[in-house]
Amino acid sequence: MKTKIYSFILAACAVTGFSSCDSFLDEHTPQGSLSEDQVKKPENADAMVTSAYAIFTSAEDINSSFSMWNFDVRSDDAYKGGSGTSDGDVFHQLEVQQGVLTTNWNINDMWVRLYNCISRVNSAIALLHSTDNSYSLKQERLGEMKFLRAYAHFLLKRLYKNIPFIMNENMTYDEYNLLSNTEYSNDQGWQLIIDDLTEAYNSLPKTQVDKGRPTQASAAAFLAKVYLYKAYRQDDPKSNQVTSINKEDLQKVIEYTNPALYTNYGLESDFHNNFRPEEQYENGKESIWAIQYSKNDGSTFGNLNWSYGLIVPNIPGTTDGGCDFYKPSQNLVNAYRTGDNGLPLIDSYNNQNYDMTTDNADPRLFLTVGIPGLPYEFNKNYMMEKSSIWSRSNGLYGYYVTLKQNIDPALVGTYLIKGSYWASSMNRIVFRYADVLLERAEAYAQLGNNEQAIQLVNQIRERAAGSTQMISNYHSTYGVNPYIKTYTGSYSQEETIKIVKMERRLELGMECERFFDLVRWGEAATVLNKYYQEETNDCSIYSSAHFTANKDEYLPIPYSQIAASNGHYTQNIGNW
Repeated sequence: MKTKIYSFILAACAVTGFSSCDSFLDEHTPQGSLSEDQVKKPENADAMVTSAYAIFTSAEDINSSFSMWNFDVRSDDAYKGGSGTSDGDVFHQLEVQQGVLTTNWNINDMWVRLYNCISRVNSAIALLHSTDNSYSLKQERLGEMKFLRAYAHFLLKRLYKNIPFIMNENMTYDEYNLLSNTEYSNDQGWQLIIDDLTEAYNSLPKTQVDKGRPTQASAAAFLAKVYLYKAYRQDDPKSNQVTSINKEDLQKVIEYTNPALYTNYGLESDFHNNFRPEEQYENGKESIWAIQYSKNDGSTFGNLNWSYGLIVPNIPGTTDGGCDFYKPSQNLVNAYRTGDNGLPLIDSYNNQNYDMTTDNADPRLFLTVGIPGLPYEFNKNYMMEKSSIWSRSNGLYGYYVTLKQNIDPALVGTYLIKGSYWASSMNRIVFRYADVLLERAEAYAQLGNNEQAIQLVNQIRERAAGSTQMISNYHSTYGVNPYIKTYTGSYSQEETIKIVKMERRLELGMECERFFDLVRWGEAATVLNKYYQEETNDCSIYSSAHFTANKDEYLPIPYSQIAASNGHYTQNIGNW
């Protein structure tokens, strides 16, 4: 006879139609059943914890990447790419914010995948609570699971804003059926995520033998990010506008970005080290927490990263079948232009398109964007050009290629592997130390501590200036002009805030943070409608694009979820 705990795990998994928990427990159960004592064994709890970690790779795919690149095409950093507007048409609709339907498959697909993750995590939490207190790792493992639950809720909240929170791992079927997605205000929702993370912070160790497990610093970095989102209050139920910026939340950002919490972490000597697949670069000192991928682990393809499978360019004879999605925008490239003082042209960078032969540029441009006339992934055997090789759309989405998610074609068969699509073993860094510094700088800037904010921005820029290992010959060989300097002098609070926001874009370009930053700041409608107007000459798809404030900041609640909620879910504002 199966135990109550076994039955609960199946109930929790069934909420989102996920059945793998049944298979998991059957594999760990003699003749398909567990005794009350057997289920409480630490090895069973640890196996369920491992299963919870695994779903954060197995539940995502090329169309629903937890990196959020599929949804960052709404930002001014990137075009959707592919062969044309009908290739991934539902993402084209998001890109131009026209024709988005609550019945679109991608709107529901991400919702289901992330709630599947929460289901698996809650099953692990329930099993951990049942284990004997003599299990020495019980609290630590519970902290890990609270961290993962917070991560899934965080991704959902950034996408949909009004979501049901499944914080009680002992919910019954009836209780699930009564869940509301508007039970908590926006502020209260962020606080629920913070509560999970606070528990994680208080129980996680400073170091982990297994690199994929979060540390106390991981929880601190995550807390800082959530407090920063929470600080920009959007609690008017009839609006997505920022109504105030909370100073107490900003002080929490300062608290959780204190350098003393990150003694085992720091900036890499070279920016590009964060985006290399070789083992010597994985889990470097800047990687605070990363999704771990691997190869040669005994299975056919290993635990590979398939989520970037659509991003690889289609190089004949090398990466045949590459789909060329998620292409850097001209606007992003222009943002890396620097003036005679080596600083970004914050208010005028898009007045003209970047010219490789005459303009100065931040070195990070050449480490973020593949540009015609330069070697792709720093391999001179693959020179980029304005041809169909580098643009499946024949120029509709331009000829730039993202470098951060892609890998040197010379590594095909070792770190770049072909299955149904292309995959790699390269980790995806979720929290890196540069982001922590920039969050601290933003909090300082909003609190009026301008000098401290500028000092932090300069740390990032100094590292950028030294990031030349891959591009040391670019000036002499290709005629480009990498040029960057730090800020000097004093700046007003308004100027400092603009400087910090610009630095976030330059440092984190093509890392899927940009759209969410614009929404967090309450600037999405203003920035993106201006972008659509200016970008039409470079990418004609934007001729009919329009961002509707108080609607397009968040995805609609999927129709199928509304229909199944028995009236307990409320659609997001904006007359979807």
